[in-house]
Amino acid sequence: MITTTLPRGFVLRRPTMADIDGVLQLVQTCEQEREGRVEATLAGLQLEWGEPDYRLAEDAWAVFAPEGQVVGFADVGQRQYVRIFSGGDVHPDYRGRGIGTHLLQLNEARAQQYIAQAPADARVAIYSWQDENNVAGRRLVEKHGYKVGRSFWRMKIDLNETPPAPTWAEGIAVKTLADDPTLFRAVFEADQEAFRDHWGYVPDSFEQWEYWTKNKEGFDPSLWFLAMDGAEVAAISLCINEKTSGGWVDTLGVRRQWRRRGIGEALLYHSFGEFYKRGIHEVYLGVDAASLTGATRLYERVGMHVHRRADIYEKEIRAGRETSTQTLEQ
Repeated sequence: MITTTLPRGFVLRRPTMADIDGVLQLVQTCEQEREGRVEATLAGLQLEWGEPDYRLAEDAWAVFAPEGQVVGFADVGQRQYVRIFSGGDVHPDYRGRGIGTHLLQLNEARAQQYIAQAPADARVAIYSWQDENNVAGRRLVEKHGYKVGRSFWRMKIDLNETPPAPTWAEGIAVKTLADDPTLFRAVFEADQEAFRDHWGYVPDSFEQWEYWTKNKEGFDPSLWFLAMDGAEVAAISLCINEKTSGGWVDTLGVRRQWRRRGIGEALLYHSFGEFYKRGIHEVYLGVDAASLTGATRLYERVGMHVHRRADIYEKEIRAGRETSTQTLEQ
């Protein structure tokens, strides 16, 4: 039930593609306030709005000031209907008027609609990603019963000199997806197997994964590094050149059978070396701060440090059997 109203003269409606520039301006304004820099791009927002399971006319809301400016936006996404993700922003000049509360309640109402599509015995929860500097966002979700469930780090390395050369385990050779595009499906399967050991994992469909990888801004098959054991993809380092922020190791994963052989470390050094050759000297990745596989220790060992932190806030909306990965024993 929606228990708040908007200030007089403000308009709430579903956004359309015609509103995308106004929403992007709002998101960038909030980023600039929190981080002192802007990372959101038009291409990135278009990718989100075009996602196959995302319905702009049902999953999003926008608030317009009397002058017509977009001053609030909220939307939800879902994974297997058991993990519902609530996002939103309110322009700094328009906070404290109930807009954020109104939008959060709309997101929760949409999450309730998703419950019917989840497995009958499954636990369903709604999650809200809050950057460490988002004081207003943290206060809002805490006020509405959300608790911190997990912390994530953005880690960084400054490549001030040529990185160490990788040392490959016996039988392992590296190639790129550009070398052999027919490996794309095998990369997907390796990704899914490796990330079954990641907290919160639920399976992706191939179609969904393909959409988010091939259409992402900066997708470059020559930056997808594959550690091969014969014809098998043993591990992956899927990198992106995000020209406004630097290089990203977007996905690093080692399949269980090939762990504890130094392959992840070798892939990182190989990735760093390729970025360095391309003149990209700031490299980032994101990681669960309490990684089930101890990934943070690897990243610190190769010289990365914590650059930013964000927390995932969680609110259970239906009790039941947990279907996402929580421990390595699953």
